[in-house]
Amino acid sequence: MAAFAVATVLTHPGSPVHVLVLLFLLVVFWRAGLYRSRLDLSLLDDLPYIAAAMLVALTFKVAFFAMLPEVDPPPRQVVHALVLLAAVLVVRWIAYWAVRTARCRRMVRHRTLILGAGPVGARLAATLKDRGYYGLDPVGFLESELPEDARALLAAPLLGGYEQLGTVINEYAIRDVIVAYGGAAEDDLVDILRTCDRLDVEVFIVPRLFELHNVNRYTDEIWGIPLVRVRRAVFRSVWWRAKRLVDVAVAGVMLVLLSPVLAVCALAVRFEGGPGIIFRQERVGLDGRPFQVLKFRSLRPVDDTESQTNWNIKHDDRLGPVGRFLRATSLDELPQLWNILRGDMTLVGPRPERPHFVDQFSTHIPRYTARHRVPAGLTGWAQAHGLRGDTSIEDRARFDNYYIENWSPWLDIKIIFKTVGQVLRRQGG
Repeated sequence: MAAFAVATVLTHPGSPVHVLVLLFLLVVFWRAGLYRSRLDLSLLDDLPYIAAAMLVALTFKVAFFAMLPEVDPPPRQVVHALVLLAAVLVVRWIAYWAVRTARCRRMVRHRTLILGAGPVGARLAATLKDRGYYGLDPVGFLESELPEDARALLAAPLLGGYEQLGTVINEYAIRDVIVAYGGAAEDDLVDILRTCDRLDVEVFIVPRLFELHNVNRYTDEIWGIPLVRVRRAVFRSVWWRAKRLVDVAVAGVMLVLLSPVLAVCALAVRFEGGPGIIFRQERVGLDGRPFQVLKFRSLRPVDDTESQTNWNIKHDDRLGPVGRFLRATSLDELPQLWNILRGDMTLVGPRPERPHFVDQFSTHIPRYTARHRVPAGLTGWAQAHGLRGDTSIEDRARFDNYYIENWSPWLDIKIIFKTVGQVLRRQGG
């Protein structure tokens, strides 16, 4: 950014219109991944992307300035772009040199834990010990079983088994975790690594058959061994914190705008079933904590046991016309906007389930409880694909975990649009 500012001042002193071009160039550089954190810093690796970004910015500049009455001729704009390119390369080279020097002098070191003490893990630890410019300091290994003679050959101590991951991270102030080949099965590693979701660590994975792995722009490398950086858990991002603000704003506005609809629904429920308009039911939310979900009452259960253990009332003979309509249109879920305001739920997330069924499903459906890593939602990725009512719970869990791993603001918007379409088609359950 300093290079951009210097070059802009040198080439166009006192020209505020070029600030727009500068901001555009910053966005292009960001989208090209030129600001991401990396282990291996190489200006030659960056050069094609910097040049391409500069070409895009120059095209934008020429097109934008063509609409202005007084502009520089195209040859002069090309000269300005070349000056800016040179400034970027020089400043970036200096920055890389400074970072590498700081790493080698141990001024910048990240305490690193390696999962797997096999040949690949041992090679990584030895390389990191010998080559300080990567900035990673191998503190130790985690491995399930390892012979004593093999331990003596390791470049760092064995700190425990895989199940101790969270404890070791906290005890040794680990900053980075590298998953190398070891004794743990891949399915087990998925659950083990989710321990890191709530911890402030970066996770790298050595790809299986890495000798055949195609290294791309977003792959790190340690002396010929590629590392794939795992995306940070969604709730550790700035956008996830903004999601709560959106929840409060949207839920508050919707409660006001839909107040006539809420009133009509309440009157219809009261007319059909008597007192007790709002139905409260215990559901499991974030981190497995129970909360009371609110709904318009479709029918009155015999007792609390029936409420907690009756899977689906869609075909129940006691369900009247009003209750059936509310369920088909999902209008019975509208009181959950109050749950969202209170912080029990979010607009988009995995749908909450009752404790009785959570206990059942978690015993035979892989990673079912992993859905509880984020708050429960009014609608979710599974529901957007029609997985509601008497549909596969295993499919729902898979869709919910996919949503958590791949969350983005746009994915939430997609789910809301899909949900609105299903409501209009009366596909509620």
